[in-house]
Amino acid sequence: MAAAALAWNAAALLDKIRARHPRIHCVTNGVAQGFTANALLAIGAIPSMTTSREEIGSFVQGADALLVNLGTLDDDRRQAIRLAIAAAKAKALPWVLDPVFIERSPSRAAFAREIAAAGPTVVRGNETEIAALSQGQPVDAYARDLKAIVAATAETDHVMDGTRVVGTPNGHPLMAKVTAMGCAGAALIAAFLVVADNPFDGCACGLVAAGVAGEIAAEHADGPGSFASAYIDALYGLDSGKLATRARVL
Repeated sequence: MAAAALAWNAAALLDKIRARHPRIHCVTNGVAQGFTANALLAIGAIPSMTTSREEIGSFVQGADALLVNLGTLDDDRRQAIRLAIAAAKAKALPWVLDPVFIERSPSRAAFAREIAAAGPTVVRGNETEIAALSQGQPVDAYARDLKAIVAATAETDHVMDGTRVVGTPNGHPLMAKVTAMGCAGAALIAAFLVVADNPFDGCACGLVAAGVAGEIAAEHADGPGSFASAYIDALYGLDSGKLATRARVL
């Protein structure tokens, strides 16, 4: 996909998000909830965050997409995640798995593989997390076997489905200095999946939008603290012109 085509597709999908206001239920880590919710609100989506086992099924059933982030994981949250995924599958909702820190804990890695087998639409993680999840299998082969889109984030993010690969180098180093930036990015992908014609384009466009917002935010920030606020503002102000000017594809 050419950069211009991806940029205009991302802009069109962003307009659809702002017109539709999709509901994204996020099972995400405690330090990420506020920032993730604000990122979704800035692009026009509606977040919800409960992990109560008594109500998570109802929240997911009323949502348009689900994010499962493993950042803070305990027994209650494991059960809530299983219930959330079951509800998403019952409604055929797109859902994103963000396998945070699975390389640091064998039990976390085993749980991530268990829920990955349930068929996420997108798996989004850094290269270390994706390698741990795939157990060393080449990422394109893992994506093909999983029948999912895999987004491996690094200085250049790569989106692959086993037959196609797109690299999206947009972003800024300050994005790595703000807690929850990756968690928010995974939530943005979930929102783009709701309005995209196909998951591959939705994932790639979500990453481009997040990266472009990071570049714009860095121009108005003095450090990580001001960058976090500027990033939310940049998401809010994204439009087709900014995406068309800045989007890059490898």
